[in-house]
Amino acid sequence: MKNTFEISCPPVFDLSLSLDCGQAFRWTYNNGKWHGVAYGKHLEIEQIDDKLIFNCSAEDYELIWKNYFDLDCDYEKIVSVYDDEYLKTAVKEYNGIRILRQEPWEALCSFIISQNNNIPRIKGIVERLCECFGEGESGKKSFPSAQKLATLTVDDLAPLRAGFRAKYIVDAANKVANNEVDFAKINANPIEFGREELQKIKGVGAKVAECTLLYGFHKIEAFPIDVWVKRIMSEMYPNGLPECTKGTEGIAQQYLFHWRRMQNR
Repeated sequence: MKNTFEISCPPVFDLSLSLDCGQAFRWTYNNGKWHGVAYGKHLEIEQIDDKLIFNCSAEDYELIWKNYFDLDCDYEKIVSVYDDEYLKTAVKEYNGIRILRQEPWEALCSFIISQNNNIPRIKGIVERLCECFGEGESGKKSFPSAQKLATLTVDDLAPLRAGFRAKYIVDAANKVANNEVDFAKINANPIEFGREELQKIKGVGAKVAECTLLYGFHKIEAFPIDVWVKRIMSEMYPNGLPECTKGTEGIAQQYLFHWRRMQNR
């Protein structure tokens, strides 16, 4: 049975910023609530002032959503040491962004799809992937497993309209399903191992690997570099990120990425 219950938001938490800052692609906003699917479960959630209101069972909250939203992590402590002027501005303007703890396979597949793509189109491809091959009722289907997608061909993925990315999805599914790319070892080993392991997959370069490590394996020292981050590094940090970000470069990146991207709107 589902219940609606609320918790107090931890410090440095903004639901909309966290769900709509380019790190996850299965969340939509409708009638004042966010709707999404993760770990095979559908969730409706809203933030009202300092309260988070979940429409799910207490068991699902404890087993899935508490961890998914990284609610036990002290982000206040993390961002408090960001003493660089640009980071302080980004954190002040977009206070509350958190790195979600997504399923590694979903993160990998989603960021393969993200290559040379924009967010609305990424969301469309991901949603068609779930509708065609996920399990559950329409609109709330699970993200299809690597094992499921490994049974398919590039032609089977034609309805996704994923273009050149389809062959990369199939290759990734096969390598993950047969443990040629070993998620357990990526999780257990230092980040350098994961960087090498993920790039065994066709079409997975440094950026997709870093995104997967950050958003799927929660290795918060990962530092994805895309066009926006290249501009940030060129304009603001030609000598590299400041020392205050060491060990949490991925969190700093997410603030800087969102801040710089929104400046252009």
